[in-house]
Amino acid sequence: MDAKFEIYKDATGEFRFKLVGVNGQTIAVSDGYPTRDDALKGIESVKQNASMTVIEDKKVSSNVKH
Repeated sequence: MDAKFEIYKDATGEFRFKLVGVNGQTIAVSDGYPTRDDALKGIESVKQNASMTVIEDKKVSSNVKH
């Protein structure tokens, strides 16, 4: 099985998509969209832009003393 996008309607009536990995785990969930077509456009945007993304590591500093 390949990774896949799943589109669904949430409890508030908005359309969302999630990216599901080959192991069946959810990798990412979108914001809500008013229409299914808008959610499909969101998926296309992710597919087009994902290969050009930069990884930004924002480490959280801890004030906890060890």
